[in-house]
Amino acid sequence: MLKGTVSLVTGGASGLGKATVERLIQQGGRVVICDLPASKGNEVAKELGDNCVFAPVDVTSEKDVADALSLTKDKFGKLNNLISCAGIAVAFKTFNSNKKLPHKLEDFAKVVNVNVIGTFNVIRLAVGLMIENAPDENGQRGVIINTASIAAYDGQKGQAAYAASKAGIVGMTLPIARDLSNDGIRVCTIAPGLFDTPLVSILPDKVRAYLSKTVPFPQRLGYPAEYAQLVQNIIENPMLNGETIRLDGALRMQP
Repeated sequence: MLKGTVSLVTGGASGLGKATVERLIQQGGRVVICDLPASKGNEVAKELGDNCVFAPVDVTSEKDVADALSLTKDKFGKLNNLISCAGIAVAFKTFNSNKKLPHKLEDFAKVVNVNVIGTFNVIRLAVGLMIENAPDENGQRGVIINTASIAAYDGQKGQAAYAASKAGIVGMTLPIARDLSNDGIRVCTIAPGLFDTPLVSILPDKVRAYLSKTVPFPQRLGYPAEYAQLVQNIIENPMLNGETIRLDGALRMQP
């Protein structure tokens, strides 16, 4: 079902996004990687061949996203799927009693701006290209998949900004799905648990081992390929809509 489809993946140069790009290409799709100019997006696109192209994008920039969509149409002629993996995080308590410092408001705002507003910015603009598609036998014109986190439900200490931003993504999933239902566009969100991404790979082995043991089963970090597998499942199952799916090995994060 992915063969011949065109997808745009934000945060596609590394981690969950890169694994998604690779799977989509392997399944016969074509992909536009959107990531920051300093990312390895161009290298990844070259490695994957003619069915993949890189567009430097800050997801909070209307111009960057519009340019990426223009490239998508010029290069591949259409857009079927949008997968948003771009995101950032900070770790700081609401108030650090030891240092007598409150959480920086600008840090909180930046996380929300990138994760929530950036995700919405890409969605609202991508829909304009998706609705140009002829509907399939189900009346579908496109699929949108966002990335939240289980922190949206059980955020840990120091995660107020990150948890709030991911909860925002969860919260807008259903209303956007309802907004776009008459246009034949489905919207789902994946809420991953602990995954073996570049952010985690730099941690000491002892820390990685500890994190693995917190996952009930399978007792390990998730593989980015497993996230990508769920992306494919969502695209291929037309009844998945308006839902956030936890992908976490039954992990419930502790304080």
